[in-house]
Amino acid sequence: MAQYRVDAEYVKEIDNTRSDLRSLISNKKCAPLMLRLAWHDAGTYDAITRTGGPNGSIRNQQELNHSANKGLKIAVELCEEVKAKHPKISYADLYQLAGLVAVEVTGGPAIHFVPGRKDSLESPEEGRLPDAKQGASHLRQVFYRMVMNDRDIVALSGGHTLGNAHKIALTLKVNGQEILSSLITLIFGNY
Repeated sequence: MAQYRVDAEYVKEIDNTRSDLRSLISNKKCAPLMLRLAWHDAGTYDAITRTGGPNGSIRNQQELNHSANKGLKIAVELCEEVKAKHPKISYADLYQLAGLVAVEVTGGPAIHFVPGRKDSLESPEEGRLPDAKQGASHLRQVFYRMVMNDRDIVALSGGHTLGNAHKIALTLKVNGQEILSSLITLIFGNY
């Protein structure tokens, strides 16, 4: 994948974009959604054909309409607010930076960001993202396509535990009394 031109001005713009994303994600409480956006843009990579991957193509209506991307239009629209302030940043860098900032905002580690991703208008075919309902062999097939291993599968699957990227309601009852009706967290951790 060709690189975007990265110079001192672009790096400064990345820093300013990072600050605006931090504010947006904190105020809108959308860290899980931004992490999901970053993953869904990147998780289409195919090492053999060298297509897909973190290239900003998820903003294309065709790709947003993929069933796995349901609900991500909101994240794309939120990122547009930041993109309007920082037009020099590629969408590919913006979406990956949003995912990185989402981890940081929720108390995860500070992550070094390497800019330079080039945007693509070409959307990959539907079905490149992993579907947990398909079982281990499917997950391995998808992740091995991206030159990842079983350890990577476990680590990346953990992203689903952040907030309510996929709405899961939990109810805790003790002696028939409901004491907790929801366990939705915006805190990065190993729970």
